[in-house]
Amino acid sequence: MKFTSKLFTIIALVFAGIGMAQNPLINFPAISPDGQTIAFNYQGDIWTASVNGENPRRLTVHEAYDTKPVWSPDGKHIAFISERFGNNDVYVMPVTGGMPKRLTYHSASDVITDYTADGYILFSTRRNFVQVEREGETHIISEDGGTPKRYLDATGFDAALSPNGKFVVFVKGSCRLEREAYRGPANRDIWLYDIKNDNYTKLTDYDGNDFYPQWGDNNTIYFQSSRSGKYNVHQLKINDSGAKTGAVSQITDFIDMGIFSYQISKNGTDLIMTKGNTIYVVNAKTKAQKNVNIDIASDYRFDPVVHKTFSSNVSDIAISPNGKYAAINIRGEIFVRETAKDKKRTVNLTKSSFRDTDATWLNDSTLLFISDRDGQKDVYLVKSDNDNESDIFKTLKHKIERITKTTDDENNLVLSPDGKSIVYNLGRGKLVVANIDSKGKMSNKKTLLDGWATPSGASWSPDSKWLAYSLSNLDFNSEIYIHKADNSSTPINISMHPKQDRGPVWSPDGKKLMFSSNRNNSDYDVWFTWLTKADWEKTAEDWEEDTDDSKEKDKKGDKKDDKTKKDKKPKVKPTVIDFDDIHERQVQVTSYVGGEFGQLFSKDSKTIYYTTGNGSRGDAETESDLFKIKWDGKDRKALTTKSTRPSNITVDKKRSKLYLTKRGSLSSINLSNDKSESLSFSAKMDIDYNIESQQIFNEAWKAINDGFYDPNFHGQNWESLRKKYEPLALNASTRTDFQRMFNWMLGQINASHMGLYRVETREDLQRERTGLLGVEVEPTSNGNLKVVSVVPTMPGDRSSSQILLGDVITSVNGNALNKSTNVYEFLEGTANEKIYLEINRGGTSKEIVIRPKSSNRAENYNAWVKERKRLTDKYSNGKLGYIHIQGMNWTSFERFERELTAAGLGKEGIVIDVRFNGGGWTTDYLMAVLNVKQHAYTVPRGAAKNLETEQTKFINHYPYSERLPLASWTKPSIALCNQNSYSNAEIFSHAYKTLDIGTLVGVPTFGAVISTGGTGLIDGSYVRMPFRGWYVKATKENMELGPAVPDIVVYNNPDDKAKNRDTQLKKAVDELLTQLK
Repeated sequence: MKFTSKLFTIIALVFAGIGMAQNPLINFPAISPDGQTIAFNYQGDIWTASVNGENPRRLTVHEAYDTKPVWSPDGKHIAFISERFGNNDVYVMPVTGGMPKRLTYHSASDVITDYTADGYILFSTRRNFVQVEREGETHIISEDGGTPKRYLDATGFDAALSPNGKFVVFVKGSCRLEREAYRGPANRDIWLYDIKNDNYTKLTDYDGNDFYPQWGDNNTIYFQSSRSGKYNVHQLKINDSGAKTGAVSQITDFIDMGIFSYQISKNGTDLIMTKGNTIYVVNAKTKAQKNVNIDIASDYRFDPVVHKTFSSNVSDIAISPNGKYAAINIRGEIFVRETAKDKKRTVNLTKSSFRDTDATWLNDSTLLFISDRDGQKDVYLVKSDNDNESDIFKTLKHKIERITKTTDDENNLVLSPDGKSIVYNLGRGKLVVANIDSKGKMSNKKTLLDGWATPSGASWSPDSKWLAYSLSNLDFNSEIYIHKADNSSTPINISMHPKQDRGPVWSPDGKKLMFSSNRNNSDYDVWFTWLTKADWEKTAEDWEEDTDDSKEKDKKGDKKDDKTKKDKKPKVKPTVIDFDDIHERQVQVTSYVGGEFGQLFSKDSKTIYYTTGNGSRGDAETESDLFKIKWDGKDRKALTTKSTRPSNITVDKKRSKLYLTKRGSLSSINLSNDKSESLSFSAKMDIDYNIESQQIFNEAWKAINDGFYDPNFHGQNWESLRKKYEPLALNASTRTDFQRMFNWMLGQINASHMGLYRVETREDLQRERTGLLGVEVEPTSNGNLKVVSVVPTMPGDRSSSQILLGDVITSVNGNALNKSTNVYEFLEGTANEKIYLEINRGGTSKEIVIRPKSSNRAENYNAWVKERKRLTDKYSNGKLGYIHIQGMNWTSFERFERELTAAGLGKEGIVIDVRFNGGGWTTDYLMAVLNVKQHAYTVPRGAAKNLETEQTKFINHYPYSERLPLASWTKPSIALCNQNSYSNAEIFSHAYKTLDIGTLVGVPTFGAVISTGGTGLIDGSYVRMPFRGWYVKATKENMELGPAVPDIVVYNNPDDKAKNRDTQLKKAVDELLTQLK
């Protein structure tokens, strides 16, 4: 067997990790109160070892990911979090081992932040107090169990109680911790809560991230900060009243790489931290440090190599010219299956750890494909390596040959109908056409296009002389072009429309070019262009006569000798195109709601096959299925139903059978009778997860390298970052840790909209779902639960199951509540099911039948908005309306339009709030609404008795609703933004200010504006891809790291919410009222 040097390196790394793991990637180490033992995460479990690294011992063993150990003050227990039931819960176990005790049962994620001296655990979660905020809420629970309660009236993270119990230190801010170089409004800062005096103090005001605050003693707080350029441990001091004293001092001084995490022992002296794959113990007083080397010899909970058999997950289909075989792509490998229904056997043609895609039949015995097996994507060929058996399916030996060897990636192979030419993408913007012989040798290569934009959907004309493709301009308008394959003429734009036109498909008779366009109400529809003026000019009657003539010719043809017909090759007519005014010869075929996308024509070119799905930016509920329709829009018929999500659609050379996947499973449809058949298969492959991790890293790194919007990577050296982080990622003991290391590398670029997501972790866990009542409770002395708040419109607020403030819940479904029971344990699995509660209301027992919900997100959001409306009405004395825009999406825009009347009717002005708005795309719709200028007014009959004397009474009225496609607002407005206004909400804030629509109030926005997409990876994970930068035209400023700065900057207090205040909103209302005077 021949190995490439890269493959050999990967295998060497893998075998080096078998047996004894030296310098393993340890996560979240914590040091015991006596400074002698460390607890840490490794292989997804909790371990301990001596402080010198000796005697490593696994405490937990579970498929779930157990992490973030925290020592009890007496050193006898370790608390940690685990996703054993589908989300992180808090557990505690003896340091000597044993069965962990589960403390929290809610299906929200719980993250432990402190283990107090009196045996309580603080944790961050999201229950009812957090409504729109990006930060969590802090709860407290006894180590003995019971129902937790909310501990702080402010949102935040990382809460820790001072040893004397007087103060809580915590963090506010929501920037991702991986963004070590972030400087901006969403940074994390350290705050202090004075329990006795009920007040909050901001301790740090550095514009980067300060987080993980921990107490050294009653007057010393340690925290992690990037203020030195890299993450290091820092220290600040407070006096006995909680006031900060002196300057922040730096404890560690790492400059090559920041630390990932740290903890300080309860003894207040010993700090432990990780930097890369190295553990350090640092004396907080003297700053002396030493390395801790841990050698771990252990088995692993999952097999490194897994034999998998796939019966679905097909991502591509190619049918051989003779129609006998289907090449299918599964998890980066290419298989071949016979197309006969009952033939389930498959043959793996490529068998590699690399990504093999784009299977394209060169002939019946040779398959072309794209592979990155030599470092970047090139064209390869696979065929039989047996002189006595050329059939690629039947042979036992296969030979793979490299066809191209370029520095840029090849992609999207499309063979011409005559099999003599091939077109493909090269790099970002090149479209290359070449001649190709039966052995795969390319010649006469010609570059048709070479630009910044990637041409997509390249399609050959039936005579193999022309190419059609879609291409975007710098305004991101995608058009359809026709290009002579020999490059003898310039490409012609045949769609000529300012909306998106995509997916060109030629009809077999060469008369029509189909495409999909969203030019009507942003819904994609099927269109086609008549290629000749003569066909365009024909009437319906002409086409009917042509059909009759064609049927007559077919009848005569049937009488000819069958042998003569078989021996005669069908002659391909030259494709004739009249380019004069070709853009005016467009015909709309479909016009349904949601989106239709043309896929192919029938053999006679009279029927169009298309798929449906919500391709619009609206919120139409549309099933995704396959349909057929005549080119004139008649005789529509569904070929699949019940939203099968058809994709990878292709057809055999005779156009007798259509092949597709339905939710990843292979099927075929006989085009003569529309009969569908499921083509089951069994595809076997071995997945070496260690080697595959290298492939995932390669793909994700290269995707960012080729696609990130800034070719200078925000001043970072992307190659150097790879050298630093790749060994760490490949040394990770779980895919979760691999993902974490990759995301730390991404964080060094300091950009928004980035991340590696959905890696395969192989965990098979139980999934619990808590039934939610919509009440916040606090345990009483006996463990019963007192209701302290009720969320409007949640089950506890319904007239049939109303729970009141002050009610005391004593049991759930017959389970009595006491100091050791957790109410959420009894609410597991009760969503949408009736249960009964026993409550005590004013000394009287009462039974309530209630149906919990599975989510409270919408209700919490609506409650937050309702409170802002109430406050606006209060602050303005009823003069102003209030609208919150939840997201920059169609649903929120429709709500905004509705609220212009519901909240703005009869008001003198309106407050528009984009705080906590996560972004989207609707800024320009909102600008269109807010920039309307009235140029006339109207007076209807019956409104005035005398137009001469009364017409000026109507000067502020205009029939906007019948004259504009969108709503309008012409009265004064003011806008609110904050550090959690993100992406398109920031574009709105910039536009609102620079276009001088009104005054912008609040806090500068996040500074996170990049257009983003995503690149799928071999295991089904994906890496987000910021591909386009945004700049403010008036200032030339990059909105990425360039926040929208309000005209009036004002901050809310941490406890504003709990005290039913909104300082920012109050300021906005006061300012607009002043402007109205």
